[in-house]
Amino acid sequence: MSEHTLHPLRRDQLLEAAQKEFAEFERKENEFRKKDRAERAAELHLPLQIH
Repeated sequence: MSEHTLHPLRRDQLLEAAQKEFAEFERKENEFRKKDRAERAAELHLPLQIH
């Protein structure tokens, strides 16, 4: 067995943790982009279209 091989259960736990962190990152990034668009639209006095 290779020294880099993880036990399947441990690998699944790490994968699940990584997926949760990525989902949280995406949520925060989407919130940031939405806020940034709104701020830029306000500075430019543009109507904001929310989809």
